[in-house]
Amino acid sequence: MHEFLVSVVAFFVLVGVMVIVHELGHFTVAKLCGVRVEAFAFGFGPRLFGFKIGETDYKVCLLPLGGFVKMTGEMAEQNLEAPGKASGKTSMPISSLAYKVEQGMGEATEETPANGGTPAYDPSAFTSHPRWQRILIGLAGPAANFLLALFLMTVYYGFINEVPAVEVKTTTVEWVAPNTAAADAGFQPGDVITGFDGESSPDWEKVYERAKLNAGQTVAATVERGGSAVNLSFHIPNSAKNDDFDISDAGLLPQYMPGPIGVAEIAPGTPAEKAGLHAGDKITSVDGHPFHTVSTLLAYMQAQQGKPMALTVDRNGSNLSISAEPAKLDTGYKLGFTAAGSMAIRKDPLSLGRAFTKSIAFCESNSLLVVEVLQRLFTHKVAVTQLSGPVGIARMAGEAAEMKEWQPKFGLAVVISLNLGILNLLPFPILDGGMILFLLIESVMRRDINMEVKERIYQAAFVLIMAFTVFIVFSDISKLPLFAHIKP
Repeated sequence: MHEFLVSVVAFFVLVGVMVIVHELGHFTVAKLCGVRVEAFAFGFGPRLFGFKIGETDYKVCLLPLGGFVKMTGEMAEQNLEAPGKASGKTSMPISSLAYKVEQGMGEATEETPANGGTPAYDPSAFTSHPRWQRILIGLAGPAANFLLALFLMTVYYGFINEVPAVEVKTTTVEWVAPNTAAADAGFQPGDVITGFDGESSPDWEKVYERAKLNAGQTVAATVERGGSAVNLSFHIPNSAKNDDFDISDAGLLPQYMPGPIGVAEIAPGTPAEKAGLHAGDKITSVDGHPFHTVSTLLAYMQAQQGKPMALTVDRNGSNLSISAEPAKLDTGYKLGFTAAGSMAIRKDPLSLGRAFTKSIAFCESNSLLVVEVLQRLFTHKVAVTQLSGPVGIARMAGEAAEMKEWQPKFGLAVVISLNLGILNLLPFPILDGGMILFLLIESVMRRDINMEVKERIYQAAFVLIMAFTVFIVFSDISKLPLFAHIKP
């Protein structure tokens, strides 16, 4: 229950900030262009509470899954006719068709007389402004998301910038699990990955990203081994499509930190106690393998199926040889000791200039990744089920909120903000990009597209988006641990 509540709260806080910033972009540029903004809303449906300043109603609505800015003359029933001009001039929804529910179809407005007469020309209406201004208003929402992402990462790098206290800067393979995709590819312990799917000198995060993008496919990898470059072909398993995929699932165990595995505490009656391990010991090697993390040791014990192991232990500066036989404890083979802490983290804030430069690089890299995912989605190289919807985002937000480090929190917020900005620029009706596309077409045609045609397009687009949303939510729910036991 605690995890669920944290995920829900984190999701609404995160999405709320992103939506408000996005709509604030539309709102600000609309005001600068002299467009009358009737409502600035977070959520859809009935108004819960809010306040009115001047001509704008700032409100919170019942369904907190989005938001919108409502401008005079934006809806079809608010079309305005300037004297001497033919009617049919319209605008495209900035955020969602949901404001039709908000104001009610056919409801009388300030611009649409209740008696059904012809509305008077209003110079403050959205559609009374030049198309270039309306395009700027449409671009302002995604631009606000990009600026937010850049700002957040600049703050993170400039004031926090968490780095390992002792860092392994190379992408070194600590161990390769037998009978796995990595073993079949020819990876060996000690290899340094210098190229992966076209990425030169990738870090482990980049290797993970490229693996996720190539689920079920074969990628080229280059490793440095004994001073020579070795080219490998690595077939990424289909399990990379799953949200909980880790590169170790493909058999690659990364070296994230130097030094031996420290022993903090020995549980009584466990194989560690029987083998003679003591608190304060440092395990420098296991069967000759210089392991550095408990995760690698655990993977090794599962692969060996509980066979006795020869441990080399540093105890107060002296090397000891100990034989230990793992036993099945809980869900797998273990020795039964608590490791001495996790990876130590220190803060290393950068100068403002370096922080800004690094923020640009982070946002650029993740933006290109979003674009590549979309490209692979349309070319059927990435499955739709690999995408995350509200439930998946809530899980990630909850996990990030529970972590003590700041990087997961800032990183997730920035990635979601970039996703929101890029997706809204897609030339699909209802989205900002769809509105901009229609305005560009009308600019080339030098006349407006027929209102009835637009309405039909928007209705079809709305149905498609709702169907897609339902599918993504269902896919998210099916990935929850609760349903793991019913998967094949």
